[in-house]
Amino acid sequence: MADSASSPTSLLKDELDIVIPTIRNLDFLEMWRPFFQPYHLIIVQDGDPSKVIKVPEGFDYELYNRNDINRILGPRANCISFKDSACRCFGYMVSKKKYIFTIDDDCFVASDPSGKPINALAQHIKNLLCPSTPFFFNTLYDPYRDGADFVRGYPFSLREGVPTAVSHGLWLNIPDYDAPTQLVKPLERNTRFVDAVLTIPKGTLFPMCGMNLAFDRDLIGPAMYFGLMGDGQPIGRYDDMWAGWCIKVICDHLGLGVKTGLPYIYHSKASNPFVNLRKEYKGIFWQEDIIPFFQQVVLPKDCTTVQKCYFELAKQVKDKLSKVDPYFDKLADAMVTWIEAWDDLNPAGVSTNMPNGKP
Repeated sequence: MADSASSPTSLLKDELDIVIPTIRNLDFLEMWRPFFQPYHLIIVQDGDPSKVIKVPEGFDYELYNRNDINRILGPRANCISFKDSACRCFGYMVSKKKYIFTIDDDCFVASDPSGKPINALAQHIKNLLCPSTPFFFNTLYDPYRDGADFVRGYPFSLREGVPTAVSHGLWLNIPDYDAPTQLVKPLERNTRFVDAVLTIPKGTLFPMCGMNLAFDRDLIGPAMYFGLMGDGQPIGRYDDMWAGWCIKVICDHLGLGVKTGLPYIYHSKASNPFVNLRKEYKGIFWQEDIIPFFQQVVLPKDCTTVQKCYFELAKQVKDKLSKVDPYFDKLADAMVTWIEAWDDLNPAGVSTNMPNGKP
C-alpha cells in the first residue's frame, strides 16, 4: 500500500506551491498543518475583495483577491472567472514553482483502511516523479510502485515510460457527482478505498476534478486554464473538466502522461444539487458535442509546445464549438488571452523556483 503518513522530510518543499480558491476563512488548514505547513500557499480569494480571509498562523502564503487580479492582468483579467472556483487557475499563473497542488477548502485529511492519515501531497509527488505508461496498459496498474512491475507481454521498448504531467486524486465520503445524480442518490457516500494508481491511456478522455489535483507546471501549466465560468457566464461546474479535456489531448500529442487514483482526500460537504443543476444544465447538453470534439481533435506536428497546442486548440474551439453556442466563441478568445497573460508573467528562459511574492 502507498505511504499514508508524513515523510520525515518535506519532498519538493522549495519546488511546489499549494493553490487554494476560497470565499471563507481557511480553518480547514489546521487539519492539513502536518503536511502543508512546510510549503508555500497561494490563496485565490473569490467574491467580495473587501472581505477579510483569515489564515491560521504559521503558514507561508500570499493571498490574491479580485483587485489584485485586475491590477496584475489589466484588461486581460476578464479571462479569470469571478464567483467560481475556476479563479484558482490565476494561482497557477502567478506561481514561481515547478509543481502545483490544488485543493478545495471543504476537503479534509482522509484515512487509509488501517486508520492512518493519508498524506495526499506526498502521494501526488510520488505520482509526478514516476513515469507514466499511456501507450500500453499494464494490468498491474502502476508498474513503478513497490511490489508491482510490468506483466508478461509488456513491450520492453515502452518500459521506460514518459514524463508524468498530471496526478489526479480521488475522494472519500461525498462523491464528485453531477446534479442529476446527486438528486437521485442524495445519501450516497463513497467508502471504497482502492489502492491503485493508473495511467489514463492515450486517446482516452476523463472527467478531471480540480479539488485534489497536482501537476508539473513546467510540462503542462499553460494548458491548465479553467475556462470562463460563474458570474456572467451561462455555465458553471465545468471548469476543471474543460481543463482536463484540454490537457489530455495536449498530453497525448506531446507524449506526456496523466495518472489517476491515489491519493484520496475526505470531501466533507455536498453542494446543493438544485444550485448545481442551474449551473450545469447547459453543460449537460453541450458535453454531448464537446466530448466528440475533443475525441476528434488533431494537433499539427508543428505544435511542439504547450502554448502552440493551446493556441491551435482555441482556434478549433472557435471554428467548431461556436456552432453549438456563441459562448464557445467567447471561451476561445479567453483561451488566447489566458496564454498571452501566462507568457507575460512567465517569460521564456526564466527559470521556475524564483522567490515567492506578488508581481
